[in-house]
Amino acid sequence: MKIAVVGATGLVGGVVAKVLEERKFPITDFIPCASIKSAGKEIYFNKQPYKIRTIEQCFEEKPDIALFSAGSTVSMEWSPRFAKGGTIVIDSSSAWRLHEKVPLVVPEINAHILKERDRIIANPDCSTIQLVMAVAALHSSFKINRMVISVYESVTGTGVRAVQQLKNERNGIEGETAYPYPIDLNVIPHGGTFLHSGYTTEEMKLSDETRKILNSNDIKITATVARVPVFGGYSQSVNVEFNENFDLKEVRMLLSGTSGVIFEDDILNSVYPMPIYAEGKDEVFVGRLRRDDTRPNALNMWIVADNLRKGAATNAIQIAEYFVKKFKMEQKKQAV
Repeated sequence: MKIAVVGATGLVGGVVAKVLEERKFPITDFIPCASIKSAGKEIYFNKQPYKIRTIEQCFEEKPDIALFSAGSTVSMEWSPRFAKGGTIVIDSSSAWRLHEKVPLVVPEINAHILKERDRIIANPDCSTIQLVMAVAALHSSFKINRMVISVYESVTGTGVRAVQQLKNERNGIEGETAYPYPIDLNVIPHGGTFLHSGYTTEEMKLSDETRKILNSNDIKITATVARVPVFGGYSQSVNVEFNENFDLKEVRMLLSGTSGVIFEDDILNSVYPMPIYAEGKDEVFVGRLRRDDTRPNALNMWIVADNLRKGAATNAIQIAEYFVKKFKMEQKKQAV
């Protein structure tokens, strides 16, 4: 199949190519595309050089699947055009996530909602993906009533400029900045754009997307997002209040049995999830599990994942894999 990566020179785009290689996705033609300033440059995929193309050139190639990670503006303009031409678009921006007719998918949780006619599929925000991976099974068993969430986001969630800012600050180098304040040796309680409510777009995405994926509009969610001086990996402190009582042993069993989740909770030996160990991995790590005795049916948990892998690239490719397998795209192409 022809597979296009739109935004191939960005942080997520680079990881998309790497994960495609690792998972041996069935590709006959790899089409990397980016902005005009990057067009003509070469990148390597499966040890072979490929010239970067503009999005217009990519569109003319009529790819079977296009993995978009080029931002909302690009996606809003180009996703419908690709989709109209028959390409399946899996978009990692926020452009389509809350659109009523666009599925928002984490394959381990709700891939069953995908239909063969779907041509634009939204990849959730990285914070949302790791959260729902950890709480979906618990919600099915005990019904979540409310969640209070603090998110500690690494600089890779902002992009290349933020990574360079942190590197420059650690090395005493003056340079372009992505944040209004220093990020090294600092915590900035600001992720996304501030809204009139005082919340940020990052905080509201987490709330709205979680409700959509869990198909539960009545879950009450409040979140605070902060940027921390970590290169990779998002961490979340989550307080979950259920409608029904729960047994901690059953919660442990549910988490341990969830595909894609690794339960790390051995406090006697200081074993718990940390971003330094989650970096480069596709799983979501959960630990620090304990009952909240100040509220009825409440639980505290700590969730960590690599925001560029399961939080973005890997989840998008898992969507593509599921779609190919479920609707047998390869066989149909061969039959034609």
